[in-house]
Order: sequence, then C-alpha cells, then structure tokens
Amino acid sequence: MKTNRSSLGEEFIENAVFRIDESMRMVQKSLDFLKEEDVWKRPNESSNSIGNILVHLCGNITQYILAGLDGREDLRKRDAEFAIQGGLSKSELIDQINTLILNVKSILQNLSDEQLTKHYKVQGFDLSGVGIVLHVVEHFSYHTGQIAFWTKLLKNRDLGFYEGLDLNLKNENGC
Repeated sequence: MKTNRSSLGEEFIENAVFRIDESMRMVQKSLDFLKEEDVWKRPNESSNSIGNILVHLCGNITQYILAGLDGREDLRKRDAEFAIQGGLSKSELIDQINTLILNVKSILQNLSDEQLTKHYKVQGFDLSGVGIVLHVVEHFSYHTGQIAFWTKLLKNRDLGFYEGLDLNLKNENGC
C-alpha cells in the first residue's frame, strides 16, 4: 500500500526500519551465545537482566508505536518490566520482540507525512511522529548495546556483529 509520504518521509522511515533491523540482528546474535539461565542473571541488584531489558523494550516500543502512533489503548505497566525475575524462556522473549517488530515495521511503513508531523502525548511527553520514531530507534539501540555488553561479560567473547565487513574503509565523497 502506497502512503501519502514525501521522499524525505520515505527516506526517514527506510532508515528507521534499517536501524531497527540492525538492533534486532544484534539482539538475536547476542542471545544465540547465551544459555537459558544467562537470560535472567543480574550483574547486581541495581542492574537489569537481559530478560528484563527485552521485556522493557517490548513495553516501551508498544507504548510509543502501537499505543502512540497507531492509537491503541496504552496498557503498559513499566515498573513491572523491571520486577520480573524469570518465567519467560529465551525463545519466548525473542518471539515476543520479533512479533512486535514485525508489527511496528508494518505501522511505520504505512505512516503518512501528516502522521509523522502530528503531535502525540506519549509517556507524558509531547512528541511528533518523527520524535516517536527517533525515540524508539535510539532507545532500542541503547538497550541493544547493554545486551551486547552483558553478553560479552558473561561469555568473554567478541559477538561478531560485523564479521566479514571491513569497517576501516574510508568514506567516499558524493555517495
């Protein structure tokens, strides 16, 4: 379905979806290295487990995209996301976030310019649609880094996010 969106809007959504997919790829790769019991380990009482982070991401993304941009009822219980100490398996957690991300990408790909510039009240903030998408992308990326860091601490290994790529290539002007 073609939306009523400018080329700038198209470019913005295309790049937002790319970044969401990158975070999802890194989360999946991190989880592939973990044993079931690793998912709910906490480094200390002031920190969250990878399981908590994944539950929190689902809550945040649901609140911002599904309830915010898509107008669904906001049923989030944020404090509960951090109180959970188990009960969901690694595969259940990844299935939940994968299903959510598929839904989110469908919503994003159908947003109009009007929806991207309209303002919404989400979690007490007044944000445009663009602001909501930026928040979700950066928030997902932030927690992806936490998941990767905690996985590296647990497993003492490089996670190979960029295997096969030469990240030392220099930029080319005019790309």
